[in-house]
Amino acid sequence: MTSVVCPGSFDPVTNGHLDIFERAARLFDEVTVAVLVNENKQGLFSIEERIELLDEATAHLPNVRTASFKGLLVDFCVAHDIDAIAKGLRAVTDFDYELQMAQMNGSLTDVDTVFIPTSPEWSYLASSLVKEVAKHGGDVSALVPPAVLSRLTEKYA
Repeated sequence: MTSVVCPGSFDPVTNGHLDIFERAARLFDEVTVAVLVNENKQGLFSIEERIELLDEATAHLPNVRTASFKGLLVDFCVAHDIDAIAKGLRAVTDFDYELQMAQMNGSLTDVDTVFIPTSPEWSYLASSLVKEVAKHGGDVSALVPPAVLSRLTEKYA
C-alpha cells in the first residue's frame, strides 16, 4: 500500500487544495492531509477548526484522512509509515522553494516528494488571498468548499 502526506497550514482549505487532495487520492492508496502546528503563528482558524473543515471537505474521498503534526514533516512520515510527500505547485516560485525542501527532506530520510502541478483554474489561489477578500466582503464562494465559506462569513461578520 502506498501512502502520501499533503502537508500545509490550510488556513483555510481552498478548492485549490481540494484539487490536489483529489488527484493525490487517485494516485495513492492512502492520503493523509496533515495540518502543521506552528506555535509561532496565530491563524484565523484553530487547528481543530481546520481539521474539522478538512474532514468535511474531503468526506467524499474514502482514502483520505486528516491529522496534525508538530516538528519535522519527515519525522511524522516515518512515525506513520508514509512513503511520500505530495506538494502542489502553482508557479515557478513554488518550485524553487519546494525543491529545496524536498532535497532537505530526502537528505534526512528516504521519504520522496512528489510534485503535483495545480490545475490552471486554481493557480492564483492562496489561503491568504481568500482571507483578504473575505475580510473585505468580497465573494469567495467559488474559491472554497461550502463549509469554509460559512465559517469565513461567521469569522468576518
